[in-house]
Amino acid sequence: MATQALGLIETVGLVAAVEAADAMAKAANVEMVGYELTQGGGMVVVKIRGDVGAVKAAVSAGVAAASRVGKVVSSHVIPRPHQEVEPVINSPATRGAGRVGPGPASGEGSGAGAPDTAGGEEGAPEAAELEPVTENPEPEEKKTNNPGSGNRESRGGRERRRRH
Repeated sequence: MATQALGLIETVGLVAAVEAADAMAKAANVEMVGYELTQGGGMVVVKIRGDVGAVKAAVSAGVAAASRVGKVVSSHVIPRPHQEVEPVINSPATRGAGRVGPGPASGEGSGAGAPDTAGGEEGAPEAAELEPVTENPEPEEKKTNNPGSGNRESRGGRERRRRH
């Protein structure tokens, strides 16, 4: 932690926070620490860490992106936070990518992924639980009894004619 920078963006609302997190992850090689919801006011703080230059670039990109969809309250980069700041950064209220172990987020499906899992969430359905999606080769046509419509649905094994 001593050699890594900490980046923070505080937004009003989750949409702006998610937009900021997405832009930061795409802009530079940074690690998502997680997010923290405030007690009232609907504010969300997104936390990242990484090399100083990468964090500065990511925070700039995150602020720009979040400003397009919501309100950014504040942003800040701390180049080398002191080790005693760690409990504040990884407080029990921090949820998301870097959160490990039990905590408030453990029962809500937004916790405990390894930081390098690129947003994978615990509790997501496994591949075996999903049913395969099959596509119909042709969209099903509306059945009409109007002989002049060009679509005739067969009854009793007669052919179907379609207008192309």
